[in-house]
Amino acid sequence: MRPLTDHTPKPLLRAGSKALIEWHVERLVAAGVDRLVINHAHLGGQIVQALGNGARFGAQIAYSAEETALETAGGIAKAMPLLGVRPFIVVSADVFCQYDFTRLIPVLQALGAGQPGRAHLVMVPNAPHHPQGDFGLADGMLSEEADVKLTYSGIGCFHPAFFATVPAGATMKLVTLLKPAIAAGLVSGECHNGLWLDVGTPERLALADQYAAQMVDGIDGIYTSSLRT
Repeated sequence: MRPLTDHTPKPLLRAGSKALIEWHVERLVAAGVDRLVINHAHLGGQIVQALGNGARFGAQIAYSAEETALETAGGIAKAMPLLGVRPFIVVSADVFCQYDFTRLIPVLQALGAGQPGRAHLVMVPNAPHHPQGDFGLADGMLSEEADVKLTYSGIGCFHPAFFATVPAGATMKLVTLLKPAIAAGLVSGECHNGLWLDVGTPERLALADQYAAQMVDGIDGIYTSSLRT
């Protein structure tokens, strides 16, 4: 995303009238999720300054700062003291999509009542820049053996125990934990067929901006670091 991210962290890049991360915060609050934890590294102080304590969104926001980016699993593990002991939602700040977060409330309840260490991922059809996909989905469970694979959207639910093996301060990608958990039958999933963009290039940011410009200036129709609750 350079040069755009040379002076602005990716979550604060704008789509329509809002920063990418603001779309997520508003959508989550509308779904009844109002206790948020945001992890940040590159220019993270700008995110704190922009969102504050979350009061203007009707939320409570806490921050987990990383001196250097710890990747998806490492960042979540570092934030665990703020996340607590109950299952939580994870949302990547560099996606722009239309997803109903209320769908994940019963998923959180099921994860809390079931076997520790489970996870649930929201998958999407493969984009042109990622045609091979990530994991298959059959009978509500993820698989690496499926012939047809989908892409992980960056949205999921996790039991805290899923991250229990991550060493303190480790830099680790989420896929490192996902593969053995999927093989053990611990990861369920669903497919979201609505609007979803991986905002990883200036061109896809411009596309997100076009979608946002076509929508009412609010949360209807649109669904950091990562954002977690």
